[in-house]
Amino acid sequence: MKLWQKSTYTVNEKVDKFTVGKDRELDILLAPYDVKGSMAHATMLAEVGLLTEEDKNTLLKGLQEIYEEIEKGDFVIEDGVEDVHSQVEMLLTQRYGDVGKRLHSGRSRNDQVLLDLKLYLRDAIKNVAANTKDLFDTLIKKSDEFKDYLMPGYTHMQVAMPSSFGLWLGAYAESLVDDMVMLKAAYDITDRNPLGSAAGYGSSFPLNRTRTTELMDFQSMAVNVVYAQMGRGKTEYHVANAMASVAATVAKLSMDGCMYAGGNFGFIKFPNEFTTGSSIMPHKKNPDVLELTRARCNQITSLPTQIMAVLSNLPVGYHRDLQQIKEMLLPAFEMLNDCLEMTKLMFEKMEPTKDLLEAPIYDYLFSVEEVNKLVLQGIPFREAYVIVGEGIEKGEYNPERSVNHNHEGSIGNLGNDIIKKRMEATYSFED
Repeated sequence: MKLWQKSTYTVNEKVDKFTVGKDRELDILLAPYDVKGSMAHATMLAEVGLLTEEDKNTLLKGLQEIYEEIEKGDFVIEDGVEDVHSQVEMLLTQRYGDVGKRLHSGRSRNDQVLLDLKLYLRDAIKNVAANTKDLFDTLIKKSDEFKDYLMPGYTHMQVAMPSSFGLWLGAYAESLVDDMVMLKAAYDITDRNPLGSAAGYGSSFPLNRTRTTELMDFQSMAVNVVYAQMGRGKTEYHVANAMASVAATVAKLSMDGCMYAGGNFGFIKFPNEFTTGSSIMPHKKNPDVLELTRARCNQITSLPTQIMAVLSNLPVGYHRDLQQIKEMLLPAFEMLNDCLEMTKLMFEKMEPTKDLLEAPIYDYLFSVEEVNKLVLQGIPFREAYVIVGEGIEKGEYNPERSVNHNHEGSIGNLGNDIIKKRMEATYSFED
């Protein structure tokens, strides 16, 4: 069944398979949102006189039945049915007759799928945000817990200056705050009602778009009906950028975790049950979780580029090209949520190595501390720099292993309370 099918011909089987793509599988994710959107649309149609009260009540009853079937996992998109919209309308018509055929008045599959995606994306963004917040909380907690454990800091992958586990983990927590800003912006762009734009040029029916906006708890509507359709793809692009921002932070943290757990560093350990082994090397304890997280998050960072490649040369109006974006974006939510959950679990169980900086290899970490001590004694910085440098060259450098960093955001003053307040101010999504 196809909503656009004519009675005079049947679409070629290969054409049908090619054009439907993975819609049947992916539209299962959109099914509850399609029903919710249809309930709002039916309510509005009755209020503007395009449905009788009896027809509205029948449709709402039928839609509620379908929604309950979806929740139970009993809803399927049958073979030969093109998409979720067709399946829902077919079931209503089979069960309640011609009233099911009246639901589509003032609506196109174009604004219907756009609405479904917007409703789906609102919930999907909130789920990612919740998991991002959970990882943030873990990193802040571990940052506070290990704030006094020093570790090496690097520039150019060379030993540079003292750092700490508190500073390291707090940096990633603050990065997640900026990522949350991106998620919130993507949510606000998503949270605009496109219903009523129909095929992109509105309708001659007396639709009440403000009413459907209220019924579905949108913050506002996409006002211009042409722009509402232009939002297809653009919305997904902004959401993908926000997801990529989160993924980039998590991939970078995972890389650090893989590196610092390695034998040449030995900064951190994970419990044996959180690692994997080798088929021939009995000593191996591999951080496979973080390696897979790194790879999957790197995949997600490519999403905006993939989406923009589809959008880059499309003129105004709806085009079937946009269908491909569903296949790129929707599966990425599960992947990112899994990565966030597993990274949280790994770093909850991470244990740092104490007294790392006692090893002679880290002597040079304290060279800047020695320069600063001379400056505080009244020696100009450039002279102090030369004195310490010459001492290193002559083998006379013998640093004290102490750090006195107390300014905001430094080893001795992490500023985690400020970072937490920023997250609390940012983590705000409409219910």
